[in-house]
Amino acid sequence: MFNLNRPIELTERLPILKPILKSRLFQPALMMITLAGFTLAILTGLLGTPAGNRNFGIVFVWIVWWGLLILVLIPFTGRAWCAACPIPAPGEWLQRRGIINRTRGRLSSMRWRWPRRFRNMWLQNFGFLSMAIFSTIILTRPAVTAWVLLGFILIGIVLSILYENRVFCRYVCPVGGFIGLYSMVSPMALRVRDPQVCVDHKTKDCVTGNANGYGCPWMLYPGKLERNAYCGMCMECIKTCPHDNIVINLSAPGGDLLVAKERKLDEAYKAFIMLACALMYSAVLLGPWGWLKGWANMNTLPHWLLYAAGFLLVNLVGLPGLFYLTTAVARRLAGQQAPTKRLFIDYAYTLIPLGLAAWVAFSFGFVLINGSYALATASDPFGWGWNLFGTADAPWTPLGSGWVPFLQTGVLTIGLLFSTNIGYKIARQHSQTHQQAMRALLPLAGFMLLIVLIFLRLYLG
Repeated sequence: MFNLNRPIELTERLPILKPILKSRLFQPALMMITLAGFTLAILTGLLGTPAGNRNFGIVFVWIVWWGLLILVLIPFTGRAWCAACPIPAPGEWLQRRGIINRTRGRLSSMRWRWPRRFRNMWLQNFGFLSMAIFSTIILTRPAVTAWVLLGFILIGIVLSILYENRVFCRYVCPVGGFIGLYSMVSPMALRVRDPQVCVDHKTKDCVTGNANGYGCPWMLYPGKLERNAYCGMCMECIKTCPHDNIVINLSAPGGDLLVAKERKLDEAYKAFIMLACALMYSAVLLGPWGWLKGWANMNTLPHWLLYAAGFLLVNLVGLPGLFYLTTAVARRLAGQQAPTKRLFIDYAYTLIPLGLAAWVAFSFGFVLINGSYALATASDPFGWGWNLFGTADAPWTPLGSGWVPFLQTGVLTIGLLFSTNIGYKIARQHSQTHQQAMRALLPLAGFMLLIVLIFLRLYLG
């Protein structure tokens, strides 16, 4: 039996894994595959049918890829998607002046310094909100999806020309922000086997690079890595470490959330934004209010402006404000000494498992019902009458529609219990006794229960 209180070293238990991760072909091969799909999604979006359910760009980006990301990759593998993501590939290959082999010399860029004030998640937060406001339009109009994807890759190239390493991925990418946040729940992580080995090793090849690989493109020092939030699992450190001290572990899910010294306001707000967006998406796309969907879909500019204002208000003021009051009540009830702002930031991390559960529940209702469109669009990606694999006439067939409400209820219940457990452990960090922590937990658990009941009202009617 495995004991997840002690990490399980996958790179030791699966001997074939280490040679694969050390191969210089591994990551470029993944990126080339996803870049081909990315390019097809852009081309079909610009040149194919405007009918979203018949267009490869819409179906494979917002149903197939999204379902794979939310239901499988983030919960179980953390930031593994970032190892295969095609968006930074062209810019990174330009920097390196090559694709597979390690080239000599420094990265090719203008070597500008990224502003210190933006070395956080705030740009990712506002980038995600900017996309989320237009989400109904992006999810239903192939050309808009194509321009968004193309815009991402162009921004990535420009930033790679101006700055070294993956500045776009680390500080700008809206998708990378929420993957980083929820990867802290995942049991899979890249870590060092023995931190003392890193301390004793003076040249720090994982940071500076060597003949076997590049210095960390994510600008991290693996020797002090305690959370998944900013490690893109590119595996360069595994290639460069001369002491074979970098490993892939399985450990208890959610352990990263208990690393107190790393908690910050930008990440706390990401937790609020992601939870509020899941709530708003559920109301707009799965709720019974046709007028709300019309407003989000920009049926008229005044209606959309009202929707956008309400959306931002809920994300930036409503949910964080209500949680701040909840935190103040918890502090007073438990007699905790830490400032309310400090507790507000720390307790926000209790919402991360619940937020991930909310996105999983939302995705069940969206992906399973519409997933069968993938069969037709795989054979006819542009909607031009092709039948490449003989499935172009496959009918829309909702999968497990009768089970979706049960799946959503189960996932939200697990998320609530998971978050409550994390909430107690964080409260215990600020409490002298078990009783004090339990008193602090009561308002937090009540807040999360209210959120779950709202989701269930939307999903179950």
